[in-house]
Amino acid sequence: MSKCKLHLSKISMLHCWKLVFRSALFLALAVIYIYDRIIAHQSGQTFMAFVTHPYLLAFVWIVFAAEMLLRFFPSKMESMGCQKVFACNYQPVAQPQPHRDDRGATWAILAAWLGLNGAIAALYFTHIIDNGILILIALAYSVCDMICILFFCPFQTWFLKNKCCGTCRIYNWDFAMMFTPLVLIPHFYTWSLFSLGLALLLYWELVHLRHPERFYEESNASLKCANCKERLCSHKKQLRQLHQKLRKMNFMK
Repeated sequence: MSKCKLHLSKISMLHCWKLVFRSALFLALAVIYIYDRIIAHQSGQTFMAFVTHPYLLAFVWIVFAAEMLLRFFPSKMESMGCQKVFACNYQPVAQPQPHRDDRGATWAILAAWLGLNGAIAALYFTHIIDNGILILIALAYSVCDMICILFFCPFQTWFLKNKCCGTCRIYNWDFAMMFTPLVLIPHFYTWSLFSLGLALLLYWELVHLRHPERFYEESNASLKCANCKERLCSHKKQLRQLHQKLRKMNFMK
């Protein structure tokens, strides 16, 4: 019986590591948040979410600020999904074809994201959640970002209908979306993280406006499956195949 072996690319392994790291970071801060809230309640002290642990916020800031700054430069350790913005990764196809119009889907994603975070803001201003929860939401978003790349992406499936992360129209929106809740917290760490993410998004959109040919496989050969070296889509394909098998087994029962 032949065995199916999954050979992870360097990019896939890096994203798996990021998923583990970000999940551990989220869980660690969630435990600290709950512990501090319990201690404050038992002692009758005022609860100061993460204020007594400034080194934690500094660590989170260093990790994500460094990752965002590296996104402004070409790198072989990043997915072509975000690297296609650079001219060095543009390979003109012999016969370019018109790419599909994804403006409607892009605006729909923006509206959905603003709606979701508007609801979170309403919970914050009505004092149902506090600053600590906003930070945990941002870290939860960072975990979901890796899940979108490796396993399932609602933006890809429900809105853009693109084939993979390499052809994703909004790949470099991730950090701005991730740190949207932090806009509500007036602090250097929070506002600088969101500002860096927003700068990445604006740079992405400016390049897309001036050089849309870099963003679509119909005009950029770097995005074609034959030239892909990272194979990030393999995880999603395996999950779809497993889901189809399970559905078939349940149907046969």
